[in-house]
Amino acid sequence: MADRKKGMEIGMAEYANIIVDIYQGKLDKTFQYRVPERLKSTIAVGMLVAVPFGSRKMQGYVIELTDVCEYEEDKIKEILSIVKGGVLIESQMIALAGWMRENYGGTMNHALKTVLPVKEKKKAKEQKTIRLALHPVEAKNELAECERKHKTARAKLLVALLEQRELEWETATQQMSVSASVIRAMEEAGIVKVVSKTAYRNPVGGLDPGGEQKKLNEEQQNVVSKITMEYDAGERKTYLIKGVTGSGKTEVYMELIAHVLAQGKQAIVLIPEIALTYQTVRRFYNRFGAQVSIINSKLSAGERYDQFERAKNGEISVMIGPRSALFTPFPALGIIIIDEEHEASYKSETVPRYHARETAIQRAKMTDAVVVLGSATPSLESYYKAENDEYCLLELKHRVQKRPMPLCEIIDLREELRRGNRSILSDRLSELMEDRLKKGEQTMLFINRRGMAGFVSCRACGHVIKCPHCDVSLSQHGSGAATRLVCHYCGYTTIQPGLCPVCGSKYISGFKAGTQKIEQVVKARFPQARVLRMDMDTTRIKDGYEQILSAFSNHEADILIGTQMIVKGHDFPGVTLVGVLAADLSLYISDYRASERTFQLLTQAAGRAGRGDIPGNVIIQTYDPDHYSITTAKEQNYEAFYGQEIEYRKMMRYPPVWNMLYILCASKNEAAASEAAVALMGKIDQIVRENSEKIFPIGPSDAPVAKISDVYRKVIYVKTREYQTLVILKDGLEAFIKDNRLYQNVAVGFDFNPVNGFSNCKIQNGG
Repeated sequence: MADRKKGMEIGMAEYANIIVDIYQGKLDKTFQYRVPERLKSTIAVGMLVAVPFGSRKMQGYVIELTDVCEYEEDKIKEILSIVKGGVLIESQMIALAGWMRENYGGTMNHALKTVLPVKEKKKAKEQKTIRLALHPVEAKNELAECERKHKTARAKLLVALLEQRELEWETATQQMSVSASVIRAMEEAGIVKVVSKTAYRNPVGGLDPGGEQKKLNEEQQNVVSKITMEYDAGERKTYLIKGVTGSGKTEVYMELIAHVLAQGKQAIVLIPEIALTYQTVRRFYNRFGAQVSIINSKLSAGERYDQFERAKNGEISVMIGPRSALFTPFPALGIIIIDEEHEASYKSETVPRYHARETAIQRAKMTDAVVVLGSATPSLESYYKAENDEYCLLELKHRVQKRPMPLCEIIDLREELRRGNRSILSDRLSELMEDRLKKGEQTMLFINRRGMAGFVSCRACGHVIKCPHCDVSLSQHGSGAATRLVCHYCGYTTIQPGLCPVCGSKYISGFKAGTQKIEQVVKARFPQARVLRMDMDTTRIKDGYEQILSAFSNHEADILIGTQMIVKGHDFPGVTLVGVLAADLSLYISDYRASERTFQLLTQAAGRAGRGDIPGNVIIQTYDPDHYSITTAKEQNYEAFYGQEIEYRKMMRYPPVWNMLYILCASKNEAAASEAAVALMGKIDQIVRENSEKIFPIGPSDAPVAKISDVYRKVIYVKTREYQTLVILKDGLEAFIKDNRLYQNVAVGFDFNPVNGFSNCKIQNGG
């Protein structure tokens, strides 16, 4: 499949597609200009150029270089010049957006909105002060004159300024009741001077830097030395640090950051969940103080804008946050660290469906930075690349201070039922929880489900209550008269029926316990225990994560119950027992990554125990105790799990051995969605016949969730070894869609090597 001359390279392209003024919201409106001969060897994507625009001269950004003329030749104007000293960081972001558009699909508009998340300027907070502009002797004469003429407001302000020399604007206008018009008149008369300065909002301003620096052990130091020596020698690699839970990866990260900061560079630290921000920021702030800031979706638009401005201005040097932090406009980026790199949250579920890992590597190439990935349970993609020398593998095989790994036991829930135990808690787990309460130690209980129950079903006829708008079961929330059923896809809510709507049986109830139900059971079983619950329901408010985690960290609770957000990266030395209540809950979902997800969750959950001075215990409750993802997690044996799972992926032609393109057609009209998908499949078959590459299309068929919010969804899968083959295929399909009326009311989305699938799809092309 022949590639075309297009995209990122500096080259000899004939034309440039340019966006004029990225702050006007019309980001997808491009204009084509001819590249003059004198600029062909220097022009590149992302550059700021001067162009003729009507009768005016304007500046714009190059977003694509191409040999394809899209308009009448004689109507295309020529680029005037490359703007010297243009905004380098914005140019880098534009170039990165171009790369994302090319490699993940969607429009340039989507890509630009992703890499420039704060396009619209927010009004900055201004701190205004009033100073005396006169010599004190002159000011006293002015005061006497004001008193003589009974100008009491002026006199009041002059008295205060003669005493303090400077006043805050709010003090003068609110506490002293001096009007703004009086102050302006005095300023115009040269009596006072009003000074304004921008006061940026700082979301971590309340933290106190401790300046703490821990001494590295031999393993940690070896990893740091390897990366810093190669960095200083000019080598720029992607490193994968595979470190067991509790091995001290964060200390390694901080040493690496300190090294690049000392060279005048900046650092980005990606974390998978907002929930991790609290602990992570504290540790980094203790080390680097006010150089650290955060970005996440919980911040206001003003706070987000200010953090990016602070980054551009050099006020901060370390940004911490989820994947959006990757687009922090640091002008001299030196290192990008992706902690818990295996997490699915690093893959965007909205267009462009980029993966933060690959996008970080691309940004690092543009900025001469290094990328460091870290995990106790690396994604198969990363470990596969490390095995094939694309990444440099470094290992931390032991916990800090040689602490032992927790003792892990598997409890067969089938045996519990045979013994008559119908509780969510196995006898062994209850016994150990009782023991920890007596000793004053802490317990974490994990289940990957929130709410009261997974779904509601009738035990008489088997009917499951489903969402009328989505092809999924409703989940139970609340209790008693307040019980309601909620769709986690579209938000539909209804009351729980007392009788089965199909057979009229009264035996209708929730199946599988969620966090809310577990909390009730635990409180009933251990009334003396202080219990906290952490899930999406209890953390909706701003700082909700921090409040719960801080309380548990300060030992204000004995037991923490939660979903997967509690098992990722948290370090609680007081926790000596972890209970996984339904280990196989994620094993048999319709996802080829199910075994990998289960292994990662179990290993990460087990890793929360025994991180202090007291050894820990882990109880894994399951109905499938012999599954390899569970047995290898019990042993914390990543290599054994990887060996079995990669063979399965090879056999089934799944990533990372093969690459996969997931194509979604969505419409409120089921027939239209089907017709559009069939037409796309025909185009794919045509492309496959015309090319020699091994391309394996599958479909079209219903999506795993066939309907969401009354939108019907059809999918096509395409497998091939070469990722670039899929990119070119996607480009051909986009061109086909653009010129075909079938897709006017059908949204078509593309996802490369899907991680989470498509949970939402707006009715728009390119979507």
